[in-house]
Amino acid sequence: MNLPSRLHGLAPLVNRHTRLLVLGSFPGATSLARQQYYAHPHNAFWPILQAIWPSSHYAESADSYEYRSKWLLDKGLGLWDVYASCERVGSLDSAIRQPQANNLSELQDRCPDLRLIAHNGAQSFRQARQSSALGLPVYRLPSTSPANASWSFARKLAAWRDVMVIAGLPGLD
Repeated sequence: MNLPSRLHGLAPLVNRHTRLLVLGSFPGATSLARQQYYAHPHNAFWPILQAIWPSSHYAESADSYEYRSKWLLDKGLGLWDVYASCERVGSLDSAIRQPQANNLSELQDRCPDLRLIAHNGAQSFRQARQSSALGLPVYRLPSTSPANASWSFARKLAAWRDVMVIAGLPGLD
């Protein structure tokens, strides 16, 4: 039997031009191993962004996490997680135990253009009270995880696009 071990999350992927911060719960095993947000090949996060902002340059460089990260930041989108660390076996949010929250307030100085926070899924949204304390609008998005099979890709895409339009991200007129 595997015992849960203490895991530590990824650093925030933000810059001073971040307008919309997407908060996941905690990186899955593949993301932690690769030190990349949404690294699992069946996670819909990167395909949703590509559908929202089609780009031949993105398609050519989709395997480069460095390129995808810069591309995302150039759009005004930032990433982080609500939990800095936790105990967990596997990748499911339901297996998270003893979570320690990230200090979201530290981002306000780093992201002076921040307008909106969106939680990627139900587990992340359970921390909405903490993100609401920043005084910004907070939205719940459908999880991009392959475990969220109840939402079609098209339905997820529409919900994500709507929040990005509300945040005023470029190229979504």
